[in-house]
Amino acid sequence: MRDAPDEADEALGAGYWYPEADSATALLSALRRFRAADHDMRRRMSSDMDMNTTDLAALRHVIAHELREDPITPLRLAQLLDISGASTSKLLDRLTASGHLARAPHPRDRRSRIVVATDAGHAEVRERLSRMHRRMLEIAQDVPEPARRAAADFLLAMAEHLETEPPD
Repeated sequence: MRDAPDEADEALGAGYWYPEADSATALLSALRRFRAADHDMRRRMSSDMDMNTTDLAALRHVIAHELREDPITPLRLAQLLDISGASTSKLLDRLTASGHLARAPHPRDRRSRIVVATDAGHAEVRERLSRMHRRMLEIAQDVPEPARRAAADFLLAMAEHLETEPPD
């Protein structure tokens, strides 16, 4: 049995699952490195903002729904985060107390409540993430125009696969 892959193997794409290094396995290796870096960035960012990664994900979902003018209810947020109603209530209590989120009446159904990001929540997200997102756009713009569609299709196909892969 082969030892755990070292950095040289990972850089080439060879390793535990794919013993042969080629451009396809190098692409998968790059994707694994990106996913690990993204995970680490979210952990660092949530720590810097004095919240856990689920709190940060909640803030991200609320802001994304606001930008689409699609109000998000606590129940929908619980579904997106895959957490219980009780956990969502505690999360909302924490993020309300910290000044990141607020509960408000639903604009179309006054019996219901929605979750909104506060001005302070928006400001903190912009302050901490603007530079990173600007650089990410620059990196994306460095990808040659003819290759962008193929790169996007690859990432979307991988996302769909991972979203629909049943557990063993």
